[in-house]
Amino acid sequence: MSLTGTPFLCTLAVLAVVALGLPLLLWTRVRGPRAVRAVTRVTMLLFAQLTAVTLVFTLVNNSNQLYDSWSDLLGTGDHVVHAADLGADGTGGVVLERLPKVRQTFRPAAGPGMRAAGGVRVTRMTGRVSGVKAEVYVWLPPQYDDPAWADHEFPVVELLQGYPGSAKAWFGTLDAHEQLMPLMRDGTIAPFVLVAPRTALVPGADTGCANLPGRVNAESWLGIDVPRMVIDNFRVRSTPRGWSVAGYSAGGHCATRLAVAHPDRFGAAVSLSGYNDPAVERASLTGRDPALRAANDPLRMLRKAAAPPRISLYLSGQEKDGYEDAMALGRAARTPTSVQVVKLPRSAGGHTMALWRPQVVPAFRWLTEELGGHRTAGGTTPPGPSNGGATHGEPASGSASPAAAARRP
Repeated sequence: MSLTGTPFLCTLAVLAVVALGLPLLLWTRVRGPRAVRAVTRVTMLLFAQLTAVTLVFTLVNNSNQLYDSWSDLLGTGDHVVHAADLGADGTGGVVLERLPKVRQTFRPAAGPGMRAAGGVRVTRMTGRVSGVKAEVYVWLPPQYDDPAWADHEFPVVELLQGYPGSAKAWFGTLDAHEQLMPLMRDGTIAPFVLVAPRTALVPGADTGCANLPGRVNAESWLGIDVPRMVIDNFRVRSTPRGWSVAGYSAGGHCATRLAVAHPDRFGAAVSLSGYNDPAVERASLTGRDPALRAANDPLRMLRKAAAPPRISLYLSGQEKDGYEDAMALGRAARTPTSVQVVKLPRSAGGHTMALWRPQVVPAFRWLTEELGGHRTAGGTTPPGPSNGGATHGEPASGSASPAAAARRP
């Protein structure tokens, strides 16, 4: 049975009831020597505890989309076919424009929330550059199949999850498509195509969305293979100003890192409670080695860039959970890099989905102003509904307001 499926959850619920009832019914009826009776009663208690703990874990996992499958949970899944050294640009010398188009077959995605708001579709693909074989989830805005929009190319937001985490989390837990669909219908938010690729690619470790020869080419998977597949299969923009990347926690770190490293691929990034130093995530492969740690820190990358990248960053966080890192990036930014920092109050909650869910709409309002091609009604980015007291950080040297950023060519 699937780890996140209803049959498994129902089976656990039944077992939990049975495990609770057994001691009540059989405690005084156990026969045999004292040692046998003791062992039997202890076994019943352990069975009751085990089923209760397993049921609670499953409920928490389903609610937060931490592990998508048994292989993810047990650390036996490996989604790397090969991991060649692809060089500094991550292409391995391949001329991307000469690659034949990638044609994928999509099917309706299963799981909580996946059929809401028009439904999410999924495909499994092998990246021809990265050597990664994994699933990619795609949600299309309500305008996509409207004949009046038949010639329109849509902007794309690539959605990255935290660690551990499932690519379904943006839809099944954060309810991004359900929150955004009515706002896209009324024109408040631009009609973005949402793309959520798997980022948990190697057993028991966070890749940091980096290329690590011999281990995994996550950066090329997210920055080359996934975008090319989406461009080949859907009516979407192919320019950097048509692509952005968003993530929470470890996914926020990845989003910022990818945008800073590849302004030729992504025009904007959203980081919710992200961080700069890869070592913040103990399971990070890039945080274990001093050289990799320095090379994959977006703050250091921004400071050492030959020229300030033409990107826009939206960074939110609480004190000691992303805010200080966001402000450091803002101070390091120089035109044409634009940084918008939002400070979230401690009362908004901790490092959980409950904190990030209400930030989806404000972040997409900002993305609409930056990349969507038109401004939102009112032209501002209000705080989310449960983030009362959220404030915009002071603009750092070289950063720009959303209004100024929207006027950039």
